[in-house]
Amino acid sequence: MVSETINAIEEIYGCNPTDLPEEVLTSAKPLILRGLVSDWPIVRTAAQGPGAVLDRLREYYRGKPVSLFLGTAEIEGRFFYNDDMTGFNFVQMEASLGDVFDKLIEFEHQEKSPAFYVGSTAIDTWLSGFRQDNDLNLDTHKPLTSIWIGNKSRVAAHFDSPNNIACCVLGRRRFTVLPPEQVANLYTGPHDLTPAGQQISMVDFSAPDLEKYPKFSEALAASQVAELEPGDAIFLPSMWWHHVEALDAINVLVNYWWSEEPTYLGSPADALNHAMLAIKELPLAQRQAWQSMFNQHVFEPPEGGTDHIAEHAKGRLGNIDEVMARRLRAELLNHLKQ
Repeated sequence: MVSETINAIEEIYGCNPTDLPEEVLTSAKPLILRGLVSDWPIVRTAAQGPGAVLDRLREYYRGKPVSLFLGTAEIEGRFFYNDDMTGFNFVQMEASLGDVFDKLIEFEHQEKSPAFYVGSTAIDTWLSGFRQDNDLNLDTHKPLTSIWIGNKSRVAAHFDSPNNIACCVLGRRRFTVLPPEQVANLYTGPHDLTPAGQQISMVDFSAPDLEKYPKFSEALAASQVAELEPGDAIFLPSMWWHHVEALDAINVLVNYWWSEEPTYLGSPADALNHAMLAIKELPLAQRQAWQSMFNQHVFEPPEGGTDHIAEHAKGRLGNIDEVMARRLRAELLNHLKQ
């Protein structure tokens, strides 16, 4: 249903993995980068079949156990909550990557298979030498580079704070993406119990229940979709929601996360949690007053809004440099201890 009602993501051809254009890396909207990594040796190996790709990955693997999500065939690859939301419909365990590969091959041609999912596994830690052979030139951005391996799966819509380039190595992937402002229409689940750390949408994108989630139709209208073949990549700007489907019996994806912000700045997620602690339960009038304060000083500061203050006296109302960041962090830590 979803793929029939949403718009396509803009596609770009001819990008070079060793010299990605700055306008791609700073785009405010998602982009499909067709054929970006089609010349990676691991992608060329995919033409020989899934077994050849897994055999090549075994050569890089150094034996450290990986984190495996394992679900029964009944979940149909949708890693999610259990029925009463006291936990999840899968188990998480440590496993040898070689054993995971063996299971993927064992169930490759079976119609009903357990769901195997190895997500967000740091390549430099687990697959020594992989990036020497297969990489994007993003070193100046200091990315976290990870690999994702499994059979057919559906990962609920979620967001990531960093920018993201996800490269399809083996199997096809379908990305459904939504802009950050659609959060109100996605019926997000708990913050305190999440499958993989980030809050997720409770809507099943493959069969959305619009009686239960009526505002999802608005999210659907704002959605975009693209299907990636091996060699293709997608750029996802910070905070964009994305629902990801791995469509084939064995799938491999490599992604790069990076942030442009100075590392000395604080975490926006921590700021949100602190706001929940400090503001959420205040009376409406006080919440509205603080909303005005946040707009004035954080979200919509007027141009020249501090011109009436001498430069040396602006403090945190001026630019936040590393010295001011340390001062604010120390002040916050001191207050939180009280």
